[in-house]
Amino acid sequence: MKKFAIYLLPLVIAGGLFALFASQIDKDPNLLPSALINKPAPQFELPALEGHDQPGFSTADFEGQLTLVNVFASWCAPCRDEHEFLIDLAKRDDVKIYGINYNDPPENARSFLAELGNPYDAIGSDRNRRVSLDWGVYGVPESYLVNGEGLIVYKHTGPINAESYQKDLLPAIEAALIN
Repeated sequence: MKKFAIYLLPLVIAGGLFALFASQIDKDPNLLPSALINKPAPQFELPALEGHDQPGFSTADFEGQLTLVNVFASWCAPCRDEHEFLIDLAKRDDVKIYGINYNDPPENARSFLAELGNPYDAIGSDRNRRVSLDWGVYGVPESYLVNGEGLIVYKHTGPINAESYQKDLLPAIEAALIN
């Protein structure tokens, strides 16, 4: 009987892990809590994307304006999916969009922007992922809304889609503009 239990134990563990992972399918990635909400944005300074004609940026650039900080990479398929919503948002005058290029060779990032369009007012290169870690990035894409006082007031984990753009991001922008 003991031999049978020894062989059965790995199956029970595997079944338990499968059940745990299966229970997480279709969960909203925005349910991941962020310890940074209503806290100051991390202190950082990012260099410009090499070979690109836009500046990098730092924490000081948030002062006095509403800013969406979008963490992206050319190798990230969901980043391509959300890009049309960033392009649309870039048409607004009341919010700036700053991009953090995450662990990406500069030539790949430049090609990504040339192909899909460039919604960013500034792009910082985070090749070593240090700044992204300070922001609490789980993976790309992620977006953070920073108010004019430098406080993070909203976080979106995963790609922005039509539903989250209309029901979450735009209302968060409007709320931040009122406050």
